[in-house]
Amino acid sequence: MTGIGSLPRIDQSKASISRVYDALLDGKDHYPVDEKVHDQLRAAMPKIGDLAKLNREIRGRGVRYLAGEVGLRQYLDLGAGLPTAENTHQIAQSLQPGAHVVYVDNDPIVLAHGRAMLQENADTVVVTADLRHPDMVLEHPDVRRLIDFGQPVAIMLVGVLNYLHDKEDPAGVVDGYLNAVPSGSHLFITHFYDCGPQAQLIENAFLHSLGTGRFRTQDQIHDLFRGLDLVDPGLVYLPQWRPNRIVRDKPTVIERLMVGGIARKP
Repeated sequence: MTGIGSLPRIDQSKASISRVYDALLDGKDHYPVDEKVHDQLRAAMPKIGDLAKLNREIRGRGVRYLAGEVGLRQYLDLGAGLPTAENTHQIAQSLQPGAHVVYVDNDPIVLAHGRAMLQENADTVVVTADLRHPDMVLEHPDVRRLIDFGQPVAIMLVGVLNYLHDKEDPAGVVDGYLNAVPSGSHLFITHFYDCGPQAQLIENAFLHSLGTGRFRTQDQIHDLFRGLDLVDPGLVYLPQWRPNRIVRDKPTVIERLMVGGIARKP
């Protein structure tokens, strides 16, 4: 891993998305301000932590598909969050030894933990950058060092575009990354889904406690994949995407709060 220097100061007075997500996953890398948001979200939806776990599970299944079935050897994991069990690089490199993985997150605590975890992994790096600015991310020296944009890349935006407001143009952000990668690249997205009153309740809780967290319609999320070929089973509830166990015929409320899919750039 490169860039071992002084770390940016971690602001413990303001909740961060990555640390709140860690709290929802019952992790230990968060602060009281994040725990407060976690409690507010659980008050609105007691099983909200299950949604975070479902998102983590589809991440694993998606990377296994991309590495094991598609054979991709390059991964740009945007808004990666704090490391936990079965991270992208661990799965991808177990199936494609030597696969290159770049994690991008704007929270300095992710960089701190990534450096500790990846000191002896030359094929993986953590970059502190704002994914809302594709040009800056794509020109980062560590990104250019590990990613060959002449070869297919997996662009991963797992559970992150829902934290961009409409005025931040999530579709334009997606296009910024897709325009930089060749045919055969894949886009992997999961997103909060506006499935009715329960989704509105949770969205209000996110907006009140965290200032962000948008639940979008099926058409709005599907539009993020425009110009690409969705792979089977398409854009579906998280447990329904290539499940590795039996899933319910009728999804629960929690299972309906998020959808995901993977598409190939033709």
